[in-house]
Amino acid sequence: MDGKPLLGSHKTIRGIIGSIAAGTLLSGFLGLPLIVGFCIGFFSMLGDSLSSFFKRRFELASGTAVPLLDQLFEGLFPLLFVKYYFSLNWALIIILLILFVPITHFGALFFKKEILPVPHEKDLRLVKSSTRFKAWRACHIALPPLQRYLNFENIIYYKWITAGFFKLINKYDIGVRNALDVRFRQIDLRFPDLPVSFDSYRILFLCDLHLDGLSGITERVIDIVSGIECDCCIIGGDIRAEMYGASFPATRQLRQIVKNIKAKDGVFGVLGNHDCIEIIPDLEDAGICMLVNDAYPLKRNGETVWLVGVDDPHYYRTHDLKSAFNEVPKDAFNIFIAHSPEAYRDAAQYMAHLYLCGHTHGGQVRLPFYDGPIITHSRAPRRMASGLWKYKEMYGYTSSGIGTSGVPIRFNCPGEVVLFSLKKSNSLNLS
Repeated sequence: MDGKPLLGSHKTIRGIIGSIAAGTLLSGFLGLPLIVGFCIGFFSMLGDSLSSFFKRRFELASGTAVPLLDQLFEGLFPLLFVKYYFSLNWALIIILLILFVPITHFGALFFKKEILPVPHEKDLRLVKSSTRFKAWRACHIALPPLQRYLNFENIIYYKWITAGFFKLINKYDIGVRNALDVRFRQIDLRFPDLPVSFDSYRILFLCDLHLDGLSGITERVIDIVSGIECDCCIIGGDIRAEMYGASFPATRQLRQIVKNIKAKDGVFGVLGNHDCIEIIPDLEDAGICMLVNDAYPLKRNGETVWLVGVDDPHYYRTHDLKSAFNEVPKDAFNIFIAHSPEAYRDAAQYMAHLYLCGHTHGGQVRLPFYDGPIITHSRAPRRMASGLWKYKEMYGYTSSGIGTSGVPIRFNCPGEVVLFSLKKSNSLNLS
């Protein structure tokens, strides 16, 4: 009613459900009734949401740390439940709340600084920036051990919890075999304003290769691409699996793939959130023209189609469309390439005709009874997490990728190598 957001942009339904589920499971480990853990998680999230509500009324930016307000209701509400459920006295509740506020506040600061450091601000950065210096640091073994070994998502969630679960139910090896079953897909895309000379133009799209993450994936890709003839090939980022350490094992395998690609106009690429900026010389030596906030004109019989590629819009947020479109005529047909679909609004403003991306892996692990990814790892709408989509007048395609991230398994979501064929027509169809 006051025109302000109800909650902050950091609050998600998945986060609330996940927190309540975590509280419920923890109560089981502690030998308490599940309803106790459920209520503690529920009231904690209720308090956290109330704090977010007040911060929006004070017009504070989402994610702004406000000592006491951030912790007060999140601690007070579940403690009130605990008091009445276990018949505790007020003195103990007050002591627990006094302890909860500073411990949670400084714990959150430590977590953000040491385990989940944010390498970017809200404003966009160019490649030559302190942002990319941190990206460079992340590519070296000198990365702080706490970031490497206590990272919740990469180590605890993926390598311990997720991999452990699938091994426990004896599905891990099946998931690995699924991950190696990369499919070849052909898609016709029809555009009324496509230059005549580019009718039936073929684009081979490889994304999220993660070549050093799963043995045998390189050989599978070579088997597919060696039998394909195309006009150009686009590599959509994330060459390697890890986000730290040497890139050479992945780039060495990529060289073998590029040698088997038959592309008349060459091979082009963009950086993903797993790729270091210092990997660019190796990729260019392999014969890949890297588009880092840059554009390249494809020419046929005096007509032109522009390839416009931007830096990673997901983790580093170094995508700079103003620089990328600097030389592209406003009425020119252009194909926009980014690692993830998260730059879709900006791309539409610059009148991109086709947006090619990946990053989401299509969910990688899907439920058999639900048509769509469970987790997208993307701030873009869920409908843009996989396959063909449209935003305003711009068409987009989000690839399920080739390799795997986190855990080398796939279920109900095979990897894919995609060959697009551009057609000049008044309608778009998918085949």
